[in-house]
Amino acid sequence: MWLAWDAAAWLAAGLGVVMVITARARDRRVQAVRAFGVEITIILALYALWQRAGMLSIMHTDHAMSRGRSIWKFERAWHLPNEVTIQRWVLPHSLLSQLCNRYYAYLHVPTLGIFLLWLFVRHRDRYPSARTTLAIATGGCLAIQLVPVAPPRMFPDLGFVDLAQRYHQSVYSPLGTGLADQLSAMPSVHVAWAVLVGFVAWRLSSSRWRYLAVAHMVITIFVVTVTANHWLLDGIVAVAVLAASWLVQQSIRTAWRRMAAAWRDRSDAAGDGGSGGSRGGGVAEGVVDDATPSVGVHAH
Repeated sequence: MWLAWDAAAWLAAGLGVVMVITARARDRRVQAVRAFGVEITIILALYALWQRAGMLSIMHTDHAMSRGRSIWKFERAWHLPNEVTIQRWVLPHSLLSQLCNRYYAYLHVPTLGIFLLWLFVRHRDRYPSARTTLAIATGGCLAIQLVPVAPPRMFPDLGFVDLAQRYHQSVYSPLGTGLADQLSAMPSVHVAWAVLVGFVAWRLSSSRWRYLAVAHMVITIFVVTVTANHWLLDGIVAVAVLAASWLVQQSIRTAWRRMAAAWRDRSDAAGDGGSGGSRGGGVAEGVVDDATPSVGVHAH
């Protein structure tokens, strides 16, 4: 359906070599293209990791079903909305069901790509922190997914329907083959990405188009539920991982600023003051601002 993980990895490696070769280029046009190329390299590497990690597992799949059932029991104990009831809103409507399947299968990757491109072009100063948060959150979700958990669609006895299988739209291999990529329900990377897109677009943009980003977030949460590909708890955990990732990114940013300030102070103390010291401080501040700006809470 999408670019294979190994193809993405090779593309990232090739672009990485080009980025290294052009690192010393002084032409401003080359530097502008290189800045964009660096981000494409990072995103391709992240994409390859996401695709590959879905095929891996640190545990046998034998207990994936029991873990899924445990999530169901936990949700009932905490009186979370019943996914079966939510799915039944859609089941009688064939066209809506198929649209939900298509949305789940095809929209999450291009929507994220469009969002990152918009952020890079329109809000360059905010881009690095959002990208770093995305990378940390995706890595965190993938690490948790190494423990296999069965999704709701594998529990027809609880009333769930595999909506994609019903309409022959499944993006997964048949049951009994390639199970690892089907048992990464907890947490939902779909939800983590969509919430990041919706939240950042809403905070940074004053355009009417930001409502589309928020709508994408809401629709994604609805779609992953009604297609029975994720438990509601999968989305809750994904948002928690995303929030923790933002805090980690902020901590890295703060630590980097402190290191830059300490470096600047040492340069001044060593007698580099005057014009030399000013140059050192300016470089340090530029590195910090370019590498780790805040996600931003002020609309532009």
